[in-house]
Amino acid sequence: MTEYSVTPPTITSVAVSGSTSRFPVRRVFCVGRNYADHAREMGANPDRDPPFFFSKPADAVVPAAGVVPYPPLTADLHHEIELVIAVGKEGMAIAPENALDFVWGYGVGVDLTRRDLQATAKKLSRPWDWAKGFDASAPVSEIKPASGSGHPSCGRIWLSVNGEVRQQGDLNEMIWPVADIISYVSQAVALKPGDLIFSGTPAGVGALRPGDKVAGGVDGVGNFSFEVGPLAG
Repeated sequence: MTEYSVTPPTITSVAVSGSTSRFPVRRVFCVGRNYADHAREMGANPDRDPPFFFSKPADAVVPAAGVVPYPPLTADLHHEIELVIAVGKEGMAIAPENALDFVWGYGVGVDLTRRDLQATAKKLSRPWDWAKGFDASAPVSEIKPASGSGHPSCGRIWLSVNGEVRQQGDLNEMIWPVADIISYVSQAVALKPGDLIFSGTPAGVGALRPGDKVAGGVDGVGNFSFEVGPLAG
């Protein structure tokens, strides 16, 4: 039996819809600007250029329920609603036509972003880690197994704050659909069971404040609701 010098970290996991089992989280990849309208609102070209990715630590994943803390070091926390892909098989250099075979299920997530820190990082040509990878920056709903529901290629994706819909789009508006995303990521790294991929957000991202009530969902996948808590720390 392996002896560790300090207590090993707890394995982060996500609830599975209709089951007592949980989906273990290995890594979290996020696709940037995968909806044309969001690309435009961020001042980018929405053409189908090669996608770019950033990562969040596995333990940034928390339930999209209850209270999610407002993080330190920001005065401009933004919401970004996304379809989340849960990987169930190992693979590398996966062809798009085979990519859906590697999907275990789907969830709904919010890529929380410290937008002010991101803006500063962009100006200074620095990484986005502090803007994207902070504690509790990836609330995720239950994962719905693809074996029972199939693979969504269209359907409403939405997010509201205090009852006001701020983000709304359709999965068929993704510049890079699920199969292409999986194939593209697998050219760079070996995907393995437990990996999560946030697939991009539609237009309408905006600021959150402590006490805000956030709800959202993807048709055929799931819904969530949580409250933004007081400043963490």
